[in-house]
Amino acid sequence: MDKAAAADLDRTYYEPEDVLLVVEVVSKSSEIRDRETKPKRYAQGGIKHFWRVENDGGQPVVYVYELDPATTSYALTGIFHDRLKTTVPFSVDIALDTLIS
Repeated sequence: MDKAAAADLDRTYYEPEDVLLVVEVVSKSSEIRDRETKPKRYAQGGIKHFWRVENDGGQPVVYVYELDPATTSYALTGIFHDRLKTTVPFSVDIALDTLIS
């Protein structure tokens, strides 16, 4: 997120250009919205990075997407089961298999 946008505590919404990454955590009641509707809207808004977190047998799985500006849609860049390790859009290294026991 843009630092100036994040620092504005009076804000009640953010413009797409202020957002670097959106992460959606999927639940049974939100599957269609989180898998189909929301990603299309985020992509059309120009948000460059989108991650979707799902439950796979009690363990988190993270699907990582990056916006293809030519098609204005997301391309899957990775599926992470045990460890989420990436440098885009920033460096992160999370042992997913230790989050839920």
